[in-house]
Amino acid sequence: MSAAIELITVDRLRCVVAEHDWAFDRERSAEIDAHWRARLSANPALYDGPVLLAHEVEPVRDADGGDALQVKFFHTRFSRFLAWRDFGFPGEGVQNCFSMPALRSADGAFLLGEMGVGHSAAGAIYFPAGTPDPSDIRDGFVDLEDNLLRELQEETGVARGEVRLEPRWTIALAGPRVACLRIAHCVETAAALERRITAFLAAQEKPELAGVRMAARRADLAEPRLLDFIRRFLEPLLPE
Repeated sequence: MSAAIELITVDRLRCVVAEHDWAFDRERSAEIDAHWRARLSANPALYDGPVLLAHEVEPVRDADGGDALQVKFFHTRFSRFLAWRDFGFPGEGVQNCFSMPALRSADGAFLLGEMGVGHSAAGAIYFPAGTPDPSDIRDGFVDLEDNLLRELQEETGVARGEVRLEPRWTIALAGPRVACLRIAHCVETAAALERRITAFLAAQEKPELAGVRMAARRADLAEPRLLDFIRRFLEPLLPE
């Protein structure tokens, strides 16, 4: 059963790094290691790099009256995150918090990507995204806006200087997932974007995406591999 989904909007993110004793990792380390070996055997492209997960996510009101999302991240490794996800997100108090660019064409369609065969969620369809990692830390703060723009360029070839970000974030609270979404407007049409990004992927030796498609109407959201919170976010933004 899918987790209940709540969408809220905030003016800013306040993301810091704070130590956390993750009981799941400490108590099930041998099981996690065995799971990683099995996943790596099936998909040698996986890499056990450092990543950041959240152990506190809270909407707050800033002193100036604006709305913010306060997040405390902690350091772990991808093998730990993957096992936690594959085991059904056991335990309490830990969430996968990440950012996503909702790339919107000049004629109103949104870009969706299909995760490639080397991805840990191969075949799933959602916006470009990546789990935050230590490279996103700036002076103790986790910069999810920079993470969003970097992932967009790495996965699609669309550079940060080519998009205009809407000022507010939409936060999808979906059980253990916290998706920080930001609409990124582009001056190209949907057809032009799809052609350009398809060519970009074809030129990559190991593209992160298997392909892209443009969602222009609500009927385009019927694809069952589309993540539920992406569908909820897009439904009010697209015509029938």
